[in-house]
Amino acid sequence: MLTKWGIAAGLVAAGITVTSGQPTFSPPPDAPSFEFPLPTPGPPAGEDDPPIIEPVPPSTGQPRPTRPPGVPVVLPRSVNIQLKLERDGSLSVTEQVIVGAKETMNRTAPLRIGERVFTVREAKVEGNGTAEVSGENLVIRLNEGASTVTYKVDGAVADVGDHQQFRWQAASGWDTKLIFVRTSLLTPKPGRDFVCLAGMAGTEDRCDAAVTDAGGILRVVHSNLDADARVDISAVLPAGMVPVTATFVGGAAGVGPFALTPLSGAGLGLVLLLLIGGFAVVLTARARDTRALAAEGVPVDVLVGAGERVAFASPDGVLPGQAGTVIDERVDPRDLTATVVDLAVRNYLWITEAGQDWQLVRRNAADDALTGYERAVYTALLPEGTDAATVSGLRENPPALDGARSAVYADAVSRSWLSRKPTGLGKVGIAGVGLAAVGAALTAALALSGGPALLGVAVLIGGVGLVLGGRLLPARTRRGAVLLQQVRGLHGYLRAARPDKVPAADRELVFSRSLPYAVALDETAQWLERNAPTFTGGLYWYGTQDQRFDQRKFADRFTALVHELDGVFGKR
Repeated sequence: MLTKWGIAAGLVAAGITVTSGQPTFSPPPDAPSFEFPLPTPGPPAGEDDPPIIEPVPPSTGQPRPTRPPGVPVVLPRSVNIQLKLERDGSLSVTEQVIVGAKETMNRTAPLRIGERVFTVREAKVEGNGTAEVSGENLVIRLNEGASTVTYKVDGAVADVGDHQQFRWQAASGWDTKLIFVRTSLLTPKPGRDFVCLAGMAGTEDRCDAAVTDAGGILRVVHSNLDADARVDISAVLPAGMVPVTATFVGGAAGVGPFALTPLSGAGLGLVLLLLIGGFAVVLTARARDTRALAAEGVPVDVLVGAGERVAFASPDGVLPGQAGTVIDERVDPRDLTATVVDLAVRNYLWITEAGQDWQLVRRNAADDALTGYERAVYTALLPEGTDAATVSGLRENPPALDGARSAVYADAVSRSWLSRKPTGLGKVGIAGVGLAAVGAALTAALALSGGPALLGVAVLIGGVGLVLGGRLLPARTRRGAVLLQQVRGLHGYLRAARPDKVPAADRELVFSRSLPYAVALDETAQWLERNAPTFTGGLYWYGTQDQRFDQRKFADRFTALVHELDGVFGKR
């Protein structure tokens, strides 16, 4: 061990390598120089001490001469290199190059190594030469004398699994053999598992000597590096020590922002589990909705009251225009027609015959008792300042009812019968769009910064899954499925109810309140056939041109009115 230390120390202290016929060169007095001490041998390293790579003496087979005392000797074609990894992830490089008299040394260092791309900036030379970036190469041209080259490198740090990895070719692309190369690497925190390779690209030969001192600084010594060969240094660094700067092109395996690391793998696995769980929720909800559609309606008691008096009450307070929407999740013209009839029954409108036409007359202004969609229908038929409108006029100039249709859906959502507009995204879909946007932005940001971009991809996939899941979920909620069965029970009542089951004093009101539901559920003709004959004095919300109310004629005219109103609402 001490013998090896002595050899390496001798190499560095002398700063020379002698080859047959190699001239020496004395730099000018103001030439830059580097301090390059080796660590002093001490007691064995403990578990927490920086790792030490024992130096291996150069295997030239030639004896090492000693330098005469007091005679400074610096060899031409020698390079001293200082590497300092900054806290922002960039690598500061300083190279002192000694060029022999009447000689030149040129370096064309590749900035793309495999799939990894490095970026060099702020290259400059103090001395006799130039440095620039040309395409994918760092080009240095030096003439005789001692010159100092400085530049910064981006791309030397990558995330690999649970740690960071440093890599840079300290010497590469020189057009002449380097007699002596000395390199030091300083990082913000000590690294480990240092590897120093020297030789032509692709070879695995180790550098002559590579040691770390007590401060964790790596120091490398190598002699006789062939032209176009490289000194390639890599090290393992603590995770998150500096920002990741590495850039990869062409999909480098196992590295780069899109590498599958434990962290990104855990994120993708979590998203997969959530997608599986969401898929199960979607299947359960669709199965529930399918059963609700196939099941028979449940009996409902729509006649409520005390004693001998009764009144009509719809299940869960559903309105005629909402009943049809809950069944087929669509606002049909018939739903709006039923709403107009219901507004008349509730004394907001007066419907009166006008020859072969009908007139809708304002009776009471829209108030807070109306829902949003009922006010929208009322306003569309009779705008502010209009007290009456004919059905034929409305058919020629159909009112704009998009707002009314949207209001029907909004009202059903507010009552928790529907989770969303059937053609819309709903809360789940909107959340998915937002999450997908965050995932896309996160992916781009992590990819540009060299971070674990697959985490952003995982978030993006989760957002897309929410969007698709929101569209696949049935719009009808669990409460809506229950109401569907109740509406079918109401439909059954309309088909089977007989007027003699209702006290005579309440028949007109029960008949009138239930008629809009018969319109919405396409039971108008049957309901009129069974119930209209019981009325001889007319209806409080419908006016005829006859002095005496004709039940049969009313049934025919009302059926025609429903058809005409369907035409009004079906044109837009």
